[in-house]
Amino acid sequence: MATPMSAGSLLAGLRAEGLTVVEVGNWSHHNRNHKGPWGPVHGVMIHHTATSGGPRSVELCRDGRTGLPGPLCHGVITKDGRVHLVGYGRANHAGLGDDDVLRAVIAEQALPPANEANTDGNRYFYGFECENLGNGKDPWPEAQLAAVERTAAAVCRHHGWTERSVIGHREWQPGKVDPRGFTMAWLRGRVGERLRQPVCGGAGAGATMLP
Repeated sequence: MATPMSAGSLLAGLRAEGLTVVEVGNWSHHNRNHKGPWGPVHGVMIHHTATSGGPRSVELCRDGRTGLPGPLCHGVITKDGRVHLVGYGRANHAGLGDDDVLRAVIAEQALPPANEANTDGNRYFYGFECENLGNGKDPWPEAQLAAVERTAAAVCRHHGWTERSVIGHREWQPGKVDPRGFTMAWLRGRVGERLRQPVCGGAGAGATMLP
């Protein structure tokens, strides 16, 4: 069981992993907390946006769409490797998923197949959307993949989690396919390698403010 890190701790952790962070508007107070609790948190969930274009993807994830209000995640990782923070707190990203998967994440064990949708994932997971069409053909630039790795590692490092606490949306909710274009086992391997390295102390990191 883990209390969600503060918005300031997330920002500092991402910078410490060497990431360029873009703070979008009032991200640290933009959430869906009025719909239910956020926490305890147990893991990091990775998605693809099914959109193209960084600005469009960020705007969608911040504002949401008809029938699904934003924020749709905590951060959007664009193809250039920047992390755009769009929300902090409860976010509409995970939806209902499998309680057996949640128990495996908490225990940091191999995940069972997701075959139920009976548990509120928005309460328990950090969520990061990655700019990609999700058609299996849209490329994943190395800068973006490195940012996904570093982002997941930043959250895991803060909580003392291993790479087993990083899952894909498709591993949580039956019928989902995201993220498509790489395997989660491969990503967890990269996160595990990074967690065995010391943080870079913010070298090469930066921050930008957007309205």
